[in-house]
Amino acid sequence: MGSVRAEVAAEALRREPSESPSRWASAELRSPTLVRPPAARSVRGRGRGQRAADRLLRSSAHLAAPHTWARLRQVSTAGKTAARVQNPYRGARVAIVRARWNDEITRALAQGAIQVALAEGAKVEEFEVAGSFELPPAAAMLARSGRFDAVVPLGCLIRGETAHFDVLAHAVARSLAELATSLPVAIPLGLLTCENIDQARARSSPDHNVGAEAMEAALELVSLRHAMASSSARASRSASTARSRSTRVKRRRSPGSR
Repeated sequence: MGSVRAEVAAEALRREPSESPSRWASAELRSPTLVRPPAARSVRGRGRGQRAADRLLRSSAHLAAPHTWARLRQVSTAGKTAARVQNPYRGARVAIVRARWNDEITRALAQGAIQVALAEGAKVEEFEVAGSFELPPAAAMLARSGRFDAVVPLGCLIRGETAHFDVLAHAVARSLAELATSLPVAIPLGLLTCENIDQARARSSPDHNVGAEAMEAALELVSLRHAMASSSARASRSASTARSRSTRVKRRRSPGSR
């Protein structure tokens, strides 16, 4: 009788380890969050530290789901939208500097820029240089002349077989950016940097013309500059009026000679 009971107990011990891991493994596969043993939940009267750990576990459960901003970043846009001019300054004096290299493309860019300028009442003068590398020095001379509110450089670079394209693209863009931030004249970036002629034609067409977009950006910068100048003038007049009023009040309060 004793030997039978011993065999039954041994059989139970052999079965228990093999069943328990599979049960917990299946529970972990079903649940995306951390699984705690049921016995740990049923114990009552636990200490403050254990309760704090439970609250931390529950509060961190939301990390399993992706955040809203992460889901939004994964959504791809169908295409880019061009920024249209807002509150352009009418009557602005604008110079267009066009590079003759890739003449077909730069003429189309200039045509788009002129159409926008005339539609906004701007006065336009056109200038030409040999290539895109000459755009920054020409733009600097025109900007420093004091005759123009904006200088719009227009050029086109198309990649070739050597590194000449990369050298020119970086040099011209960097030089124009330095001029735009150092001179009190609106200077946009009207430089096309394309892999082939088809890309250049697509970006100088009437439907998508980078020259027109550069002119729109320049006119908006001119408008911003005049708005800031008007605001500064009004602030200066207000400060002067306040000082004069303060002076008059002090004179009234000071004892005069009788």
